[in-house]
Amino acid sequence: MAEVTDGEFTAFVNERGAALLRVAYALAGNQHAAEDLLQSALAKAYARWPRIRGDAEPYVRRILYNDQVSGWRRLSRRREVPVAVLPEQAEERDGGYDADLRLLLREALRALPPRQRAVLTLRYLEDMSVEQTAAALDCQPGTVASQASRALARLRQLVPAFDDLVTRPEVNR
Repeated sequence: MAEVTDGEFTAFVNERGAALLRVAYALAGNQHAAEDLLQSALAKAYARWPRIRGDAEPYVRRILYNDQVSGWRRLSRRREVPVAVLPEQAEERDGGYDADLRLLLREALRALPPRQRAVLTLRYLEDMSVEQTAAALDCQPGTVASQASRALARLRQLVPAFDDLVTRPEVNR
């Protein structure tokens, strides 16, 4: 068995850690849970590093998805997700209508059931196909399509200006 090289793993985490944290945040719904989820995934990846070093990022992403889904299945571990935006967080955002709309969308995403949030994360943040999303979540493509449809409909209910936000090119960054 090949030896784990800390330098390679550290370089991988330094290079891809921010992108992986964004995915974890989209799945978990808050910063602390995302950091915990990513830390757990990286610990698992480190233990298997000699086998995965060439294909590490997809492996870590799969761990993130699987760990988050496993957490959802443990109903007794459900935690409340804070929905209030702290004043200092609101000040960091750029001003105006677009910032307010983004904050509303963020709160609406947190209000979605975890499975729907995962489907939206994989489909639109990770830009996966329906089939890839179904494989990542271990479900049928029809389930992905229906969950995405329900999630988008719910977002439109919660944020009436949702269609404006996602169709205006200057807002999509």
